Amino acid sequence: MRPLEDLRIVSLEQYGAGPFGSMHLAELGAEVIKVEDPSAGGDVGRTVPPYDEDGDSLFFQSFNRDKASITLDIRTPEGREVFEDLVRTSDAVYSNLRGDVPEKLGIRYADLKDVNPRIVCCSLTGFGMTGPRSAEPGYDYVLQALGGWMSLTGEPGGAPQKTGLSLVDYCGGYVAAIALLAAVHAARRDGAGTDCDLSLYDTAISLLTYPGTWHLTAGYEPTRTRHSAHPSLVPFQAFEAADGWLVVGCAKEKFWHRLTEVIGRPDLAADPRYATFADRNRNRDTLLRLLEEIFRTRTVADWLAPLYAASIPCAPIKDVADAMTDPHTLERELIAETPHPAFGTVRSLRSAVRVGPPGADREPTRGAPPMGADTDRVLRALGYDNDKIAALREAGVLGRG
Repeated sequence: MRPLEDLRIVSLEQYGAGPFGSMHLAELGAEVIKVEDPSAGGDVGRTVPPYDEDGDSLFFQSFNRDKASITLDIRTPEGREVFEDLVRTSDAVYSNLRGDVPEKLGIRYADLKDVNPRIVCCSLTGFGMTGPRSAEPGYDYVLQALGGWMSLTGEPGGAPQKTGLSLVDYCGGYVAAIALLAAVHAARRDGAGTDCDLSLYDTAISLLTYPGTWHLTAGYEPTRTRHSAHPSLVPFQAFEAADGWLVVGCAKEKFWHRLTEVIGRPDLAADPRYATFADRNRNRDTLLRLLEEIFRTRTVADWLAPLYAASIPCAPIKDVADAMTDPHTLERELIAETPHPAFGTVRSLRSAVRVGPPGADREPTRGAPPMGADTDRVLRALGYDNDKIAALREAGVLGRG
């Protein structure tokens, strides 16, 4: 058995952050029943371009493997009855909606505790269910702006920039998954469920980590750094070689001493201007100009060989295509292949979460489901007969597809 095969989650999720979080739980064996509103066309992620076709998309496939999909309008009396039947047999209700919507939909613990006292109601919203921004819509780009991230990203003097990936969304999904598991553990121990009020805003602010601590405690003013340099550890950044770019990082003093040998300048290790982390940080401008000149004299491959041999943290700066074909990516079984009627074989990225010994084969994974593909199966498991299911469909509660 996979670790979470005894966990059942009813999920009202859409787009990226929420589905990303629950997909890790599904890959670990949790039954994630994705409730899609037929009147809204289901999860909006199904229509994200450029690769969208017939109510599905490669974007949707990236976030929804191993889940079940049912169509259900929980705003109708009949749909609410079905939803509460699902809640009775589940461990958690998981959602990523605007902060004021859980109350409107009646999916908080206060709304559902009489249906199932052990239910965990995990809400990942843009700004949380309290605070002056709670009713605002929140998306990754917006949170990177508000959270200070864009002021830190990019070259000095350039325009503010977001990270290349939607990291607030993805980290928010991880945060929600951790909170859900902790709350379910407590509910099974104590016999009572609870709410989990998570937000992308909280996630973005908490991920400021040590620059935030430096600022709050010592008045540090973060600034952008040239070539993605670390704010205090020197050298630790991207360097341009004769034919491309590489990253070299001296996160320990021993790496700095080894680097001076690799570049043929052992005298730099003895130079009092560069003796310690603090010294190199104070004199970073002169040191980095010198190092940049040296690194431009040889190719990336010519530098990597001695850097790897000296066990100095380093890497070539690859593009996505190269990262996907890296032997380590393949050896770690990070690419899933699932069949799809419109896209042929969908190749997507598996969860980084693993449970089991090193080298163990990964469990098979299923592609993201067509909208409503599991509706009849899930309802029959609740005891609904064909006539009742047909009546719900006729009333439009399940959609008419």
